[in-house]
Amino acid sequence: MTRNQYTGRRAAVVLCVTAVLMGPASPVGAATGISAAESVPRPDALVYIANLNSDTVSVVQSRTGTVVDTVPVGDGPDSVAVSTDGSRVYVTNSAADTVSVIDGRTRTVIATVAVGVEPSRVTISPDDQNVYVANVGSDTVSVISARTRSVTDTIAVGDAPLGVSVTADGCTLYVANAASGTVSVVRTATGTVAGTIPVGTGPTALVLTPDGRHLYVSNLTSDDVSVVDVHDGAESERIPVGDRPAGIGVRPDGRQVYVANAGSDSVSVISTRSRSVTDTVAVGDGPNGLAVGPAGSQVYVSNFDADTLSVIDTSTARTSDTVAVGDGPTGVAVAQGRKT
Repeated sequence: MTRNQYTGRRAAVVLCVTAVLMGPASPVGAATGISAAESVPRPDALVYIANLNSDTVSVVQSRTGTVVDTVPVGDGPDSVAVSTDGSRVYVTNSAADTVSVIDGRTRTVIATVAVGVEPSRVTISPDDQNVYVANVGSDTVSVISARTRSVTDTIAVGDAPLGVSVTADGCTLYVANAASGTVSVVRTATGTVAGTIPVGTGPTALVLTPDGRHLYVSNLTSDDVSVVDVHDGAESERIPVGDRPAGIGVRPDGRQVYVANAGSDSVSVISTRSRSVTDTVAVGDGPNGLAVGPAGSQVYVSNFDADTLSVIDTSTARTSDTVAVGDGPTGVAVAQGRKT
């Protein structure tokens, strides 16, 4: 497929999803940080950013805020996920219908796996054995074996799946279906959909709180975040945020959820206790992807229209650094790094 063909297809998908969501008949898209109080030296961390328009992944060293490597991948890289030990990085190539597997040590592509149509988001099971890929163009999730680097299952979900999140025990996968206004609940052992939860319009990304009790879902076209009670399997409330909320992440202590507002050039900070926005942080143009460091001291935000990565200091709720990356940065993931 040529780049022009891909651009046309991607635009068509976006327009189609938007038409479904906005039409009158409509039913109802990690680094080790350190807190300011900590004084113990920490190892460096690496931030991986998928650059949709330059077909690359930028690797940023968090300590220095510099790009230390640029890895060529497939056409239209849209999302990135890193294994627990940082040894493998998985990148969805949305224009090529593939996933690139990067060796975290050599920072080179060691495998390319064919998946569904327009893979949009990716996540990894806690044991690093399975990789889950949401295919927005084929309404499916591909399951890749990390060992064999091949697709072992394909699961039909809702319309235009974008966000994916797996529970800490690896037993349940949640999938945000943008054109259905729903979240699919998938049992990973059987690869079957066990339930469907209605949320806002255009659910794009989702994250589980560390205690596993609640799911926060960013709704791109209703400009809010759904809070889902996992035990009840239902939405409990909606929190208004900025314009076109996309990427979402949660602090490891579960106290705050961060949401990148693509249309407001900001990040909303949500208190999980009060279920309300407590702060709004200005970032670059078109914030899209977002990752929270495991220690919770930094939040990394990709700015699609500015070709930059914003670094937010969570102690001040302000941007502390801006790093130039590739063209059209989208997905962000963070891994424990090695000194370069």
